[in-house]
Amino acid sequence: MKNAERNTWCRSHQGLCLRQSESPDVMVNRDVEEVKNLLEKYHQSHLLAFWGELSPTQRDNLLDQIEQLDFEEVSRWVRFVLENTSPEIDSDDIAPVSSYSSEPADPGQRHKYAEAVRLGERLISAGKVAAFVVAGGQGTRLGFDGPKGNFPISPVKQKTFFQIFAETIAAAGQEYETTCPWYIMTSPLNHDETVEIFNSNDFYGLGAENVRIFQQGTLPNFDSDGKILLADKSTMSRSPDGHGGSLKALHQSGALADMKKRGIEFISYWQVDNPLVNLFDPLFIGLHAMDRAEMSSKAVIKTDCMEKVGNFCLRKEDLTVIEYSEFNEMEDNEAPPSPDGQRPKLAERRNPDYSLVFRLGSIAIHIISTSFVERLNADGFCLPLHKASKKIPHIDATGRLIESDKPNGVKLETFIFDALPLATKSIILDILRDQEFAPTKNATGVDSTETTKQMMVARAAEWLESAGVVVPRKPDGSVDCLLEIAPSFALKKADVKAKLRRIPQIKPGETLYLA
Repeated sequence: MKNAERNTWCRSHQGLCLRQSESPDVMVNRDVEEVKNLLEKYHQSHLLAFWGELSPTQRDNLLDQIEQLDFEEVSRWVRFVLENTSPEIDSDDIAPVSSYSSEPADPGQRHKYAEAVRLGERLISAGKVAAFVVAGGQGTRLGFDGPKGNFPISPVKQKTFFQIFAETIAAAGQEYETTCPWYIMTSPLNHDETVEIFNSNDFYGLGAENVRIFQQGTLPNFDSDGKILLADKSTMSRSPDGHGGSLKALHQSGALADMKKRGIEFISYWQVDNPLVNLFDPLFIGLHAMDRAEMSSKAVIKTDCMEKVGNFCLRKEDLTVIEYSEFNEMEDNEAPPSPDGQRPKLAERRNPDYSLVFRLGSIAIHIISTSFVERLNADGFCLPLHKASKKIPHIDATGRLIESDKPNGVKLETFIFDALPLATKSIILDILRDQEFAPTKNATGVDSTETTKQMMVARAAEWLESAGVVVPRKPDGSVDCLLEIAPSFALKKADVKAKLRRIPQIKPGETLYLA
């Protein structure tokens, strides 16, 4: 996308962007009267409501926060908060997008895949690929008090997400005879605790110099009238700016400069709650590099037309992701209406073979070129803001703490996939869900710790069986033992066959850990 087109997209897409600004109304001094006048101009005078009750330290703290605000940007955020609905997307502008399949479709593609794998392996071995996990969330929905990355998830050894990823990075470094640096983005909610976890675990053997932990940015929280909420009398209520903030945080934290110093050209991006992720996939990296893409994505084939995943599609010829909450409600203008005048949903559109037309689901796994991140930050790029009604603890006009059991405020955030239309080239590789995607969102039910552990065991069983190992199964076909394969034993299915001598006979109901 050319610069002029990109700027137009930024202005029009959802009407609002998180971007750098050169507004004159950025605080530059501590003249309190000037601060009061500025706050009054932008209808945020309540931020100083308790000024007379604050200590000098608290006053400095509050002024520091106010000085960091770009009030022209604040006014745009307020307008967005006050909008009752998001601009509708015309389904006529939406078209399906093509992808590389998990297996080559013909001899020509088979040759390209082989070349891509060789290229990807060379790039990894040359130290051109870094690992980058977004880990700003807490384990609250899992019933866990602490960073989600520290939640124990493996079926036998109860390894945490962090430990699984660290062992994978170490195993990849050994296989490719290189050092794979790891970048971890936290949030103010869990940064200090995450740093302590890595310190107490000696950085899982990777070396402190090869692990860089940094925080994402935050955005103010608002009430329904567009007023910035106060967490207490001297502190604005703020929330993390979403995984889209990672592209700015890489630059602002110095992580991008560190990558450039190391000669990193490609970033392997994923989110912390997926223990099956293939961190260093030579095919994915190679295809991305061969096609000169700037930001590429992995996708799963949707199991159902209304599955709750983002939808890859073309919007006015730009690759984009539309959230399921919006996409699943869009009417198909090309389909004839039913007798009652209702049109089917766009998500339901089928090909002649009955496969879904819009079949590619977004799973937040990307390869991002460092040059792309560098260019975006140099250009002062923008990402659309998304808003969500949330339960936000805050104080009211009397200073009383309000903790509601219902949504009582608005949080703003950005999404990483909104950077896709800004890339000059992007590819999609659809993958096998049971091999690479086990999102862990809930304590029970769908996408839960239980289903994730089942998928980890099932994948281990499938890897073993592919090498000729007999795995006990129950009459219904489910695995009748507890299995866990450490990354040090096998990074991929093909690695298992070379270690058959180390695999004992597996008995029904037995527990087996391979490392």
